[in-house]
Order: sequence, then C-alpha cells, then structure tokens
Amino acid sequence: MRSRTESAALTDLPPIIANWFAAKNWSPRTHQLDVLQSWNAGASALLIAPTGAGKTLAGFLPTLQDLIHTPHEGLHTLYLSPLKALAVDVARNLTTPIGEMGLRITVETRTGDTPAARRQRQRYDPPNILLTTPEQLALLTSHPDAHRLFGSLKRIVLDELHALVTSKRGELLSLALARLAKLAPQMRITALSATVARPDLLADWIAAPLPQAPTHLLTASGGAPPVLHILDTDDRLPWAGHSAAYATPALYETIKQHRITLLFVNTRSQAEMLFQALWAINDDMLPIALHHGSLSVEQRRKVEAAMVAGTIKAVVCTSTLDLGIDWGDVDLVVQVGAPKGSSRMLQRIGRANHRLDEPSKALLVPSNRFEVLECEAALEAVEERHQDSEDPVSGGYDVLAQHILGMACADPFAADDLYAEVRRAWPYRDLPREKFDRVLDFVATGGYALRAYERYARLKKTAEGLWRIANPQVAQQYRLNVGTIIEEPMVRVRLVRGRGHKQGATTGPIGRGGRVLGEMEEYFFGTLVVGDTFMFGGEIVAFEGIRDNEAFVSRAFAKDPKIPSYMGGKFPLSTYLAERVRKMIATPEDWRRLPHQVSDWLRLQRDVSTLPGQESLLVETFPRGTQNYLVCYPFEGRLAHQTLGMLLTRRLERSRARPLGFVATEYALCIWGLGDLSALIRTDRLSLDELFSEDMLGDDLEAWLDESALMKRTFRNCAIISGLIERRHPGKEKTGRQITMSSDLIYDVLYQHEPDHILIQATRRDAARGLLDIERLGNMLRRIRKHIVHKPLDRISPFAVPMMLEIGREPIFGEGRESAMADAADELLREALG
Repeated sequence: MRSRTESAALTDLPPIIANWFAAKNWSPRTHQLDVLQSWNAGASALLIAPTGAGKTLAGFLPTLQDLIHTPHEGLHTLYLSPLKALAVDVARNLTTPIGEMGLRITVETRTGDTPAARRQRQRYDPPNILLTTPEQLALLTSHPDAHRLFGSLKRIVLDELHALVTSKRGELLSLALARLAKLAPQMRITALSATVARPDLLADWIAAPLPQAPTHLLTASGGAPPVLHILDTDDRLPWAGHSAAYATPALYETIKQHRITLLFVNTRSQAEMLFQALWAINDDMLPIALHHGSLSVEQRRKVEAAMVAGTIKAVVCTSTLDLGIDWGDVDLVVQVGAPKGSSRMLQRIGRANHRLDEPSKALLVPSNRFEVLECEAALEAVEERHQDSEDPVSGGYDVLAQHILGMACADPFAADDLYAEVRRAWPYRDLPREKFDRVLDFVATGGYALRAYERYARLKKTAEGLWRIANPQVAQQYRLNVGTIIEEPMVRVRLVRGRGHKQGATTGPIGRGGRVLGEMEEYFFGTLVVGDTFMFGGEIVAFEGIRDNEAFVSRAFAKDPKIPSYMGGKFPLSTYLAERVRKMIATPEDWRRLPHQVSDWLRLQRDVSTLPGQESLLVETFPRGTQNYLVCYPFEGRLAHQTLGMLLTRRLERSRARPLGFVATEYALCIWGLGDLSALIRTDRLSLDELFSEDMLGDDLEAWLDESALMKRTFRNCAIISGLIERRHPGKEKTGRQITMSSDLIYDVLYQHEPDHILIQATRRDAARGLLDIERLGNMLRRIRKHIVHKPLDRISPFAVPMMLEIGREPIFGEGRESAMADAADELLREALG
C-alpha cells in the first residue's frame, strides 16, 4: 500500500508518467517522489540511496515532468558522470521509458568517444538532455557562445558525486558549476550517490554555487543486505603477489554456475592476467570478455552491447564498470584481490542484481594471506554498511589555472568578477585573493621566472582592464589539452601483418594497417625488442615496431608472454580497513572466522615472534645471510609505507646502519642493510622512538624531496594540468620523453629562481596529499609514539616471509612464477621455524 504522502505526490505526476508506472505494474518510490517535490519547491537536492534504488529515474523525473508540461527549446538538463560508460548506460536507460511514453524529448551523450561532427553540432543544436563528463563541460564553457548554449539550462544531475569530489576532476567540475550558476542562475542541482561517509559535506558542495537556493538532503531507506562470501579453498594460499592464479579453476566453475559474472580487479595488468588465465582453461568455450580503460572504444562498446543482449557469460574488468552500471542480468560480482575500501566494495557489489529489493551477491578472492585479513575486514564493514569514502578536497592551483585560461577563451573577464565567481566553487571557497592573483599572473605571463619568454604570455589586458587571450591559438591549444586526468604518455596499439619472429610466430596476415586495439603506456615499449610477445586486449601479440605515436603488433603464439604493467590504477588501503585488520590480528578469538592456513600462520607468528598490537607498532630485526633486516607492520597502505621507507633509510644512513634498500607493501615495510640493527638498538646507539619520530616529516622530508625525482614527476603533472606544458598540438602529440625533458628544464629554472612559484606550491601539495600520503603517515607516527615493540630475532619470522618474497621477486610469468614463489615460501618458512 502507498502512504498518504506517496499518494499525494503521485497526483503531481503527469498522467502520462503515472500511466507508464501503472503499465509496468510499478509504483514510484518515496525517494523518487521526494526529489520531484524538492524540484517543485525550487530547491537543489542530494539523494543518498542504495544501489538499485532507482536513483537515475529519481534524478530525471523532474526533467520529464517539466518537459511534458512545458515544451522546451534547447538544453534543459545536463547530466554529468565520472565515467563515459556510465553516461552511455544512463542514456540507454533513459531513452527506453521516453520512447515507451511516446515523449518528444531528445537525449544525447557527449564524451571523448563522441564523433567530432556531433560534438560540434551539439553546441548549436543541443538536445533537451545532454549526458556528458566534467572534461566536456569545461570544454563547452570555454566557448564564446556558452551563454547561448547554457542560458536555457534548468537542471543539472550529478551522478555518483562521491567519485568526483575527491579528485582534480571534481575541482574542475566545481569551477564549471560556478560558471553555469552565472550563465543560468535559474538552474538547480540534483546530486545522486550510493556510498557517502559525510552527506553533509556533499550537500554543502552542491549548494556552494547556488547560495540563493535551498538544498535538501534526501535519503532512501531499505534495500536487501548483500550476500558476501570469501572464496573457500583447500588450495594453497599464496604468501605474496597479486595474481590469485590459485583461484582460477574455482572462478571458472563459479562462472559456469551463474548467468553473468563481473570479475573486478584493481589494475589493468591484473585484468589481462586473469582474462588470459580463464581462457587457458576455457574448455567449454564460454563467452568471457575483457573491459578496461586502455582498450579501444569499439572493443569496450562491443562488450557492453553483449552484456545488454545477455550473450556473454563473464567480464573481467577494472573500475571502468564499477559505478552505477546497470547492464545485463548480472547475478554475481567477484572481487579478485582485496577491495581496499568498504565503500568501493559496496559500489561494486551493487552491480549484481541491480534491484533494491533483491540482495546483491559477491565473492571476495584474496590474492595472498595478508589480503585474506583485509577481505575479512571488508566483509564485516560491508555487512555493517559502513562507508569509508573520502571527504571532498580543497582546490589546487593547477586546476584553477586551467579554469582561468578557459574562461579567458570564452570572454574577456574582470579579475574581481572571476575571483568572486571562483569563490562560489566549494573547493575554492576559502581561496585568498593573493593566491588568485598569483595564479592569474602565472596564466598571463608564466610568473616571474618565465615572463621573459613570449611563449608563456597567454593573456593580455585590454584598455578597459579586462583579461583576454593573447591570440586565437591559445584557445585552440586549451581545447586540445583540457582535463585533469594525467596518464602516462600513451601510444596507440595497432594490429598489423606479422613478420614471423621466433618469439611470435603469427597466425597469418590480417590486412594492411589493421585495427586499433587500444592504447598503452609509452614506457612499456621501451622494455621490448622486436619479436617480444605480450598480452593486450585478451590477445597474445608480438611487437613489430614503433613509429611516431603508434606501436605495431601482430597476432602471435607464446607460452610466456609478458604482462604489461601500468603506472596508474592502484587503490590505497582505506584507513578504516587498516584499523580493522590490526584489530583482527590482535584478537585471537576472531581467528576462527579465518581459513585454517591463515589462522595457523598467525599462531606461528605469535609463537616465533609476537603479533602487532592494535595501536602499537611491531618492529622485528634479524640477520639473514650477510645482511640484516628491519621489518615493521604499520598496515597504513603502500604510499605511506614507501614514504616511511625513504625517510627511515636516510635516518639509518646517519646512524651508520648502512641500509641497502627497502620494499613496501600495503601492510608492511622491510629495510635491509649491512649494519647489525639488533645490536644497534640493543646498545641504544639506535633509538626506535627517535627513528620513528614525527619530526622526520620536517627537515628529513624536505631534504629528501629536494633530491628526489618524485618532485619533478609531480611537477610534470601540475604543469600539464595548468597548461604550462601542452601534450597535444594540432595533428600531433608530444612523446613522453619530450614532455619529461620540457618539464624537467622548467622545474630546474623555477626551483632555482622562483622556489615559491605557484606551480612549485601546487607540486608540494600534490606530493604530500597523493603520492606520499603525508597526513596518514603523520597520524600513524603520532599513534605509535611510545608504543613501539621491538622483537630481535635470530631468524626470519612467519610474518616477514611475504616481505622476503617481495624482495626476491623475479620477472617470471605464468605457472613458473607461481611455482617459484611457492618453493621460495616453503624454504623461508622452514627457516622461520628453525
């Protein structure tokens, strides 16, 4: 039965929509009607609803109502999504009911995959509803006719907002929203999300550009709890590594038992490996596909169409399919490798049985023993519906520089007016005028150290005191390079006729200038020689050569092809899951839930050494061969551990402990050297409290950054986003080597002559927040102060076995690698047990 509120709200629906619901034997959900009522009240809204609750329809009900009551010329609703695939999916889900109702409402998508002719036409003849991405919105607002395109805009729908507000894409989006609020002050925003830890902050985020309008925070209750399991196996659980090869036979049987299975992995390399492993045992010739961001758009669309048609059995995928996608009859989600966060896991689980009243079903497959602990922690967190999504972030100067240049491309502006507009974007609400002026000066001249070079003079001041672009080429270059997603320099991978190399005997000619398989990071091809084989797009190919920005490959046969490695795509372990893992280890009564291999491992560690405490830090030292080792277990994620390793080795050098190197994982850090670390600590020549003192984040960090290539790498990204270095030029694209050389030269000039340059400041901020995880490391150092437990050992401990395997990893692939790792683990464990 409907409540009185629902019945009253239903009368507000146009009869054509109410009849459509009735024909489907459906009733609008309360939260869908709440969004409609918020719109009718002239308010913006943030809807927090579980996966499968009909958020998309909730977001568009006000649009359909409005367009039915009042036919609208031009753009009425702008939908923004973090994924191109999600925009395409939503367009499909929206056009179906529009067609069934017989409404004359036009819907189109606009992404980087949209043909240029259609994108050009959309500026002059827009649809009623345009579904696009933050990058395309920035591009559209940079045109002089933006006021005509957006002047009729009434609504903005922001989908999966939580996935945008923690990144530079969100910063760019917030600035574009502030501009739209000026062009279309009548517009209102509806934001949708399923996984939000702090809804109040997100509500403030969408309210910032429209302070004159109220913002309603709406929530949807209900939803069947998900059904989760961790793979139960008698096979040997690996000690280290991320391939999860041991689970391939079990996964194949699982796929056979379900209609459509989505197998999520955390990196594109893992996707390629898992797909190849499944095909190697696919005796039943099941239709199994691969989907990740490096594949060509044609390949991805083909997989998506097969999911819709139900002609596919399983898809191995990365985060390209984990946000809001509702394709096909997916009845199982598999997470291969630890999920790194409960919010991300909830999001991925929701792809199965994408309906509010049916439980989603998911299987977690840990890749190694430490990941078993993390998977167990994630399972508990998901069962409790705990959210650990990150909070929105403050705005960066490089993104602001890009926006300022875009606004100059649109129209000449007064600095005072643009500053006031920028302050209406939530990430820049506290931006000091002095910083704005410095960013503006950088955009106009390059700053003090670069103003002598005419190429950096991108803005000029008019006689009326307005800022305009220096010449039309500035606008052309801006539009070619807009966006904040910085991947490693990419080259197209084109399939051509092979030449029959020994390592890659081809299957035959396929026609000259064959199809583009996708894109791969440029540096990978620097590791290959002609004839080398590797996996890409689910095929084994042989490298034939590279010219300009295209790598040529041919189909090949090979037993041990290389696995491409990608620089991006790794997720950090969430703080919340790290806390749960430490608690689990320190609570033996919780071990009964763990596989016997893992619980036995914990008991061995307790017997041979000791267990890390929930709030303390365990530091083990032991000799092995001619070297000495220090292993600690902070469980704070790879980024924080890598930074800690860099800083600790500097301090150990000063203590004459003669460190040789370190390796960091998500869970632990291992440093090795020639000095007797146990003796140094025992004789008080090395104090662990001083070694792990928080002051390492002061002078030691600064000194290391001054020497590190990390700053130059981070500066390169900031320089690209700010427009100082351009990746693309008409008809060509810079190689990675050209970009690196340009950015390194500029960095050296700025660091020497203007060390407080606004881009150097942006670089330090990015390094601290993203690449070094300084805040998290600082919190950890404060937590363990006076709570460091030192355990000197005469041999390796069971917990240190995975770390020693990380040190000794060799570039072996396939079954050979798994066998070598298992043999090495056996030897290390025998050593640990004496």
